Amino acid sequence: MWEPDGWDVRCRLGVLTPHADVGPESELQAMAPEGVRIHAARVPFGAMGAGGAMDPTIPLAPVEAFVQPPAIDDAVALLAAAPVAAIGIAFTSSSYVTGVDGEDEMVERLQERSSGVPVVTTGASAAAALRVVDARRIALVSPPWFDAELDSLGAEYFRSQDFDVVYHAPCGLPSNQASIHPSELYTWIANHTPDDADAVFIGGNGFRSVGVITALEDHLSRPILTANQVLLWNLLHTTHPHTKPHTYGSLWSAEV
Repeated sequence: MWEPDGWDVRCRLGVLTPHADVGPESELQAMAPEGVRIHAARVPFGAMGAGGAMDPTIPLAPVEAFVQPPAIDDAVALLAAAPVAAIGIAFTSSSYVTGVDGEDEMVERLQERSSGVPVVTTGASAAAALRVVDARRIALVSPPWFDAELDSLGAEYFRSQDFDVVYHAPCGLPSNQASIHPSELYTWIANHTPDDADAVFIGGNGFRSVGVITALEDHLSRPILTANQVLLWNLLHTTHPHTKPHTYGSLWSAEV
């Protein structure tokens, strides 16, 4: 008799995104298992304009500013007031710029504002996921709007955690979120993944990529991880470890 109204859910998850970026919540909701809902809060990001417009490469200063108080702290406090089970920070580049120690300090600070709701980052989620799939030699693919310095900081982020980064580069596709097409991304990664890489991590939560995970795993015969995939995996592992999608890569069937 009654039509679905969105109230009956198993789990609600919060996500913090750059203010003009709809990519993270779009991909997270697309992957989310039945009964899991994504609720986003927006944090000002100085490198994005109206409609999500960005320069061809993003400068480091607004990336650093994104995770500084008070804006992100206030966003965590407001989102944690909703009935969400955990909060994810959908911003790979902040992990790269702050480094592991700075990332840990940021999470500790934000936990003081979250009323006990767990806060997880994309970078830490990626490192945990790579360990779960037993990957030590990794290839990193950054969004086209990452410059060489930010891409190199990504490589250093994983090297500092004892991963062997055998390849890293910004993806050679148009530097525009709306111009990324799964077929072109698939072809570029398939042609640039070294044979000696145990796994591929596609960074950038605003980088359209989850749709190619299964096809690339079939073609390359190794785990393919993406920013929003690992963030959702960590959010669910933290709150509802037996709730998982049936597709979107081998990560979901790996033993934790």
